[in-house]
Amino acid sequence: MKKIMNIDSPALEAMSRQELSRLFPIILVKYDPEWPFRYEHEAADIQRSIPANNWYRIRHFGSTSVPGLDAKPTIDILLEIHIGSDLDSIIEIFKNRSYYYSPQPENPAPHMMFMKGYTPDGFSGQAFHVHVRYPGDWDEIYFRDFLRIHPETAAEYASLKHQLKNQFEYDRDGYTHAKSDFIQHYTKIAKENIKNLSAKYSDGQQSDC
Repeated sequence: MKKIMNIDSPALEAMSRQELSRLFPIILVKYDPEWPFRYEHEAADIQRSIPANNWYRIRHFGSTSVPGLDAKPTIDILLEIHIGSDLDSIIEIFKNRSYYYSPQPENPAPHMMFMKGYTPDGFSGQAFHVHVRYPGDWDEIYFRDFLRIHPETAAEYASLKHQLKNQFEYDRDGYTHAKSDFIQHYTKIAKENIKNLSAKYSDGQQSDC
């Protein structure tokens, strides 16, 4: 649970990896049609909070963005920011919105992650993960769009996730790593076949679901 270990909460930081793994296990639920609306509401709040010159585009990705796909009930948001954006200001804005800041030292700047919905008592309300990057880092968007137009692959992915949940219920790092070959395989296929994706996301469109 590396990313949870980094969140800015003394109570959670004091917990051992085993305690955190028990507190925040892998949970998979049926697709909730409310997820896109919750994304839209949160995205709108983020857009209003961050000055326009500090961000470029905001998007919904991850399993909650694929209709019909079983998912961890966490809404993943990709926030693309301009080169030269005020990173300290962005961090402060998210902290003021009850997000925890999770540094991403294994990834180059400006990779940052902000999380909401985690407390020392466990999950609380809708969980959000906001991933901050420069424009063009779109692997998750390729994968999302491929699953949306290939329901048979989405069903295969759901089956894999349930198998891995049984194996890694209390090991988020193991669960994520075990999915990586499947994700990378279909992301590569998506990049080869979804020819219009670059144009779709380089035309100034500010948000999508």
